[in-house]
Amino acid sequence: MSYRSVIGLGVAGNFAGHLEQAGEARDFVAVKVKEAIAPKAIFPFYLPEGAGGFLATYPLSHEAIRFPQGADNLQIEPEVGLLCDIDYRDGRVVGLTPRAFGAYNDCSIRKEGARKISEKKNWGVASKGIAAALLPLDHLQPGGVLDGYRIASFLLRDGQCHAYGVDSAVVDYSYFHQTLLDWIIEKMNEQADEGPAEDIAALLKASGYPAQALISIGATRYTPFGESHFLRVGDHSVVVLYPADRYDAATIAQRVVSGALQGEGLSVLVQQVI
Repeated sequence: MSYRSVIGLGVAGNFAGHLEQAGEARDFVAVKVKEAIAPKAIFPFYLPEGAGGFLATYPLSHEAIRFPQGADNLQIEPEVGLLCDIDYRDGRVVGLTPRAFGAYNDCSIRKEGARKISEKKNWGVASKGIAAALLPLDHLQPGGVLDGYRIASFLLRDGQCHAYGVDSAVVDYSYFHQTLLDWIIEKMNEQADEGPAEDIAALLKASGYPAQALISIGATRYTPFGESHFLRVGDHSVVVLYPADRYDAATIAQRVVSGALQGEGLSVLVQQVI
C-alpha cells in the first residue's frame, strides 16, 4: 500500500535509553520537556503534495533499504507505526484517531552535525520501512488490541540471525494511549523550529493539511549486538509486532530463522539492504 498522500511523522525519545544508545541524547540537551520521561520532539520524514525539499521524496518501502551514499553507520530502528486520521479546526489539529498499526523501521543514519532530526531520516527512496499490510486498530485506550503486542527485531547476515532490538512490550513506551495522542497533537500545533525540532504546524499547512498521518511512535533499545553493529549491503532487517498471548519470543526468533513469518495477528517487515 502507498501512503503518498499521508504526512510522515516520528516521535523521538519515547523509549527509555534509546537516544543514549544511539548517541543522540546530546542533540536534545536544550529541549525543554514537561517531565523527565516525556519524548523529546516529533519530526517529519515525508511531506506530501508539493511541500518541496528532500522530504518530498517518498521514502517508504515494504521490502528494501537503499544504502545511503557516503554513510557507514546505518541502524535499524524497530517501532510501531500508527496510521491516524487528523481532524482540523481553523488550521489547528484538534484530534488524532488511530485506525491501523504495523511493523515499522525508522532506519536512521548516525550523522554528526545534522541540524534537524529529519536530516537523518529521509535520504531518498527506500530509506524507511512499513509492513505491506497494516492491522486494524480498535482504539489507543487502555485495554485495546495493541496493548497485548510486543516489538522484536533481527538482523540476518551471512546465514546467521541476530537479535537487534530488545524484545519489548508496546505498553512500555514512555508515552502511550491518550497521553501520547494528546502530546503529539500539542507538538503538531505548538512545536517551534528550534534546535533539532521543526515547526510541524507550518509543514502541515505547506502539505495542504493532509487527512492522515503515518506516525512512528519510538524505537526500542538495542541489544549489545544491535548497538555495536551497523547495516551493510546484503543484510536483511526484520521487524516483527506480535501478540504475546499467541506467540513467545523464542517462537518468533525461530520463525525469523525459518522464514515462516505468516501468522494470525503478526505484522512483519523484512527489508533487504541494497
